Amino acid sequence: MKNHLISLFKQCAVFLMLAGSGLAFAQTPYPNKPVKLVVPFPPGGLIDNVARLITPALSTDLGQAIVVENKPGAGGNLGAAEVAKASPDGYTLLMASPPLSISPAIYKTLPYSPSSIEPIAIFGQLPNVLLVNPDSGINSVAELVKRAKQSPGKMNYGSNGNGTSLNLSAEMLKSQAGIFVVHIPYRGSSLANVALVSKDIDFMFDNLPSALGLIKSGKLKALAVTSTTRNPALPQVPTMQEAGFPNFQVTAYFGIAAPKGLPA
Repeated sequence: MKNHLISLFKQCAVFLMLAGSGLAFAQTPYPNKPVKLVVPFPPGGLIDNVARLITPALSTDLGQAIVVENKPGAGGNLGAAEVAKASPDGYTLLMASPPLSISPAIYKTLPYSPSSIEPIAIFGQLPNVLLVNPDSGINSVAELVKRAKQSPGKMNYGSNGNGTSLNLSAEMLKSQAGIFVVHIPYRGSSLANVALVSKDIDFMFDNLPSALGLIKSGKLKALAVTSTTRNPALPQVPTMQEAGFPNFQVTAYFGIAAPKGLPA
């Protein structure tokens, strides 16, 4: 997976360098100084890990340092706002993920105008995975739903913030299963993972790569993946569709965006 991601992001670097032929001011070639890549979530989550994985390859291909800067808060909106308000000169980029697309639909007001950000490239899509603590006694999605229905409002779930794909995956489960559980947002999925391991929350959805280590080590239990087919990394784990929810399908994307107005 590591080599695959690096290959994908190297393709992006080539794209940036080609586009960079137009990113010239006073005939100064782009880039001629370090480029900032804003990650709108705290260190330790999937988006942050991917950003730090690919920046060495991007830096080599671009011939300049790519500096990762974490700007967490408000479900990714604070980091997006910083990029939206930056100069469209190619030196401030955003590590993009689903909240960038979702937030305009669920927030009445945002700290930035969605039209102020434009995508550069999307590199891949990944499923989410439904998780519980192994000590919970819950061994299937059906058992989770049954327990939630037995005690409406008593169970809770964690996510990496309002409007994220993890939050909306759980809300989709609530809607399709007809259950009432309480949402507890955290500043990042890694913090929600800690809460689930510590039994401070009852369940959560997470991006599969972020949770895989905890699943393999037995600290968390996977009940289902949100893709339409089983994932090779967890072949024994059913899909949400196999678990009785035929209309349940969620994939999270990641890529790079920039302030609108980059020179063509």
